[in-house]
Amino acid sequence: MRKFLILHLFLLTGLSPLFAQEKLLSKQEAFDLALQNNFGIEVAKNQVEIAKNNQGILNSGYLPTLSATAGANYSRDDSTIEFPGQINEDGSPRADVEIDQAEAQRYTSALNLNYTLFDGLGRYYNYKKLKEQYQLSELQARETIENTMLQLFSVYFEVARITENENVLRQALEISTQRIIRAEYAFEYGQNTKLDILNAQVDVTNDSINLLNTKQQLANTKRDLNVILAQNLNEAFLVDTIVRFIPKLQLEEFILQAETNNVALLQTHKNLAINSYDIKVNRSGYLPTVGLNGTYGWNLNQSAASAFFPGTNNETWNFGLGASLTWNLFDGGGTTVRVKNAKIAYENQALLKKQIELEVHRDIQNALAIYENRLDIYDIQEQNVITNQNNFDRSKEQFQLGRITSIEFRQAQINLLNAQTNKNLAKYDAKLAELQLLQLTGQLLNVVF
Repeated sequence: MRKFLILHLFLLTGLSPLFAQEKLLSKQEAFDLALQNNFGIEVAKNQVEIAKNNQGILNSGYLPTLSATAGANYSRDDSTIEFPGQINEDGSPRADVEIDQAEAQRYTSALNLNYTLFDGLGRYYNYKKLKEQYQLSELQARETIENTMLQLFSVYFEVARITENENVLRQALEISTQRIIRAEYAFEYGQNTKLDILNAQVDVTNDSINLLNTKQQLANTKRDLNVILAQNLNEAFLVDTIVRFIPKLQLEEFILQAETNNVALLQTHKNLAINSYDIKVNRSGYLPTVGLNGTYGWNLNQSAASAFFPGTNNETWNFGLGASLTWNLFDGGGTTVRVKNAKIAYENQALLKKQIELEVHRDIQNALAIYENRLDIYDIQEQNVITNQNNFDRSKEQFQLGRITSIEFRQAQINLLNAQTNKNLAKYDAKLAELQLLQLTGQLLNVVF
């Protein structure tokens, strides 16, 4: 029996030194760590950086292009020139002329400048489209951050709930352990039977198993949180179990501003603007393109001597300017089809915007109803804990006086345990419902945790 009690006392006190060394991970610290380290958020930030590069002047088409070309050619010829039928002044046949290793070199270099002066305003609207896409990528990154933070606090509050449940189970095990001691003393003095001791031992065993399972569940959930925070899986910490709810008036103000802050609605506005620019970009195909070009070059030709001419070196510098106009008067109807399709895409995006607006308003009303319902449940569960605590205290007094059985006392203890764990669940369910409502109103990243 002594070993039995030592085991359960270890469950009650064995981890206290460990807890004393663990740091408190506040909600705000968890938020900051996730914002800094989470892999999904890092990817979203990189996507924003790509969009930022795309919307810069270097990708706008407004800058000219400048290219440099250079070349060199070398040739060496061995030739024999014959003069059939030709005679010298003295009447002898004219001799053949042999030219060995006749070398020739040619060197060229040039700078070419091209600039599109006018392209039917296509690049102008494309530039504006890229600006909108950059802002859209920022909204998409914000949506990723919001979803990650909602996931973060879902796990964070689960750790908090299990932590509170662990404390409740620890207290239950302590009470059950004291019952064994009391039952043994009572048995020694002949006040009860061996059955009371056995009942107390069964309850201690059940409480011990529940506590051990809860400890394991807590360790696993902490690892889940460490994954979201992108830190060591076995990083030890405690969490803040204090929950504060946003005042009702402030929440109502958030709901009134939801249409201008909801990230899904803001994305539909950006997509609609992008589609409108697509129409204008495609319309630019109806207009001409005017371009300017310029060249500046250097050439050197070095030719070898021939049978009739001496070798020459010819060096030239050239400079040229030009303009071009291209007008695709008829492209087989391709531009017309692209414009029509862009208009249809715009109409579809406008319909999708209306659908998302309706869905967001529905989601906000549902989330508000769920939040208020869970707050009511939490209030009821708090009152239920008070009721069961009073019932347990009275049952404990009656049990110590021998007026009720250990089974009745145990039932009062279980009722209190269930009430406390249900209250913990209701508290964090209400807080998560509040966070989901804040996300829908676009305020999740603006509140202090």
